[in-house]
Amino acid sequence: MDFLFGFGLLGSLIGLALTLFWVWMLVDCLADQKEDKLVWFLVIFFLNLVGAVLYYFLARKKRKGAIV
Repeated sequence: MDFLFGFGLLGSLIGLALTLFWVWMLVDCLADQKEDKLVWFLVIFFLNLVGAVLYYFLARKKRKGAIV
């Protein structure tokens, strides 16, 4: 049986994890970002996973780095 277009269970789980990461970064941006909220939202929304990774390493780490 072709499970989700032939990607199998592992591929489906990886796809689900990446989608959840994208949603997590989108929600984090809208909830916690003080400056450039609209810009980061558009970057994450239109660049999908690439935008989420950029946000995680550039904006979120910088903001959370002050706490650590």
